[in-house]
Amino acid sequence: MSVKPEPESAPFAGPFALATLSLPDGPAFPALVTPDARVVDLRVALGDDGLSVRALLENWGAVLPRMRALAEGDSDDREPLSAFRVHAPVEPRQVFQSGANYRQHVIDLHVAHSAPGDDRPEAERRAEAAEIMDRRAAEDLPYVFIGLPSAITGPYDDVVLPAWAEKPDWELELAAVIGLPAHRVPVAEALEYVAGYTIANDLTDRATVFRRDMPQIGTDWLRSKNAPGFTPLGPWIVPTGSVAHPGDLRLTLKLNGETMQDESTRDMIFDVARMVSYASQTARLLPGDLVLTGSPAGNGMHWGRLLRDGDVMDASITGLGAQRTRCVAEAAG
Repeated sequence: MSVKPEPESAPFAGPFALATLSLPDGPAFPALVTPDARVVDLRVALGDDGLSVRALLENWGAVLPRMRALAEGDSDDREPLSAFRVHAPVEPRQVFQSGANYRQHVIDLHVAHSAPGDDRPEAERRAEAAEIMDRRAAEDLPYVFIGLPSAITGPYDDVVLPAWAEKPDWELELAAVIGLPAHRVPVAEALEYVAGYTIANDLTDRATVFRRDMPQIGTDWLRSKNAPGFTPLGPWIVPTGSVAHPGDLRLTLKLNGETMQDESTRDMIFDVARMVSYASQTARLLPGDLVLTGSPAGNGMHWGRLLRDGDVMDASITGLGAQRTRCVAEAAG
């Protein structure tokens, strides 16, 4: 089941984007999508029946010029996007997620997740959070943890809210898609390893983020973030050459038509290059991997309104298109 944005369109920056599509009851395949919502089957265009988006990213330097040529070429044989189902654009091997990377968002969470018995005035707790953020920025300490690829779902697929999730929340994020193996890369070179960008909604069950039974353990990201479908992704990957300023993109999330998140990536504490570089200092990033860069202010904990059955989320980022997902409560039993 899925809910597609209407009218059918493909608004993104640049002459093309990469997608993973399928016909009804057909296999998924890599596709080039043009801004007029037309589709080129890259298996046919590049002569490889076993092709996938991740395989394209593994040969990104050679493939990119060919896709530019395809986008500029004859359009007589292109199919309408409306004929296809849109899947998550890539199947990553690794998902690197950034926590506490938007200043205002972190301040809001600091207040919302106050320790039991902390009855200080809100202004005092906000000032404390702001000081912590300033210190993190000065000490250059990003926060990255690992997500599971199995949590990823398509940009128009229904999201099942598990029965155990007491406080499911939304978190719209800019995701960088890796295009070259990256290990211990400097910040100044980090964006050279990014093939493009896409949209991620990194859902979180706020009730299970912290292990109240064992506070010394800290956060429980497995439980709170990795249920199947908790990471709607896409609809497409827009190449870096079409995204001039990743540090100045607008992220907007609407819940049932009401704007909840509306912020610029300018509010990031650490930019995309810093996040990619930081993750690569420990791990080896691989083509197709995702680096999620954190979520801005305006989540459900801020509004006092968490996700429930029937909610529809519309999420968009400047130049990257839009996704629409509907929440469905897990069936009893």
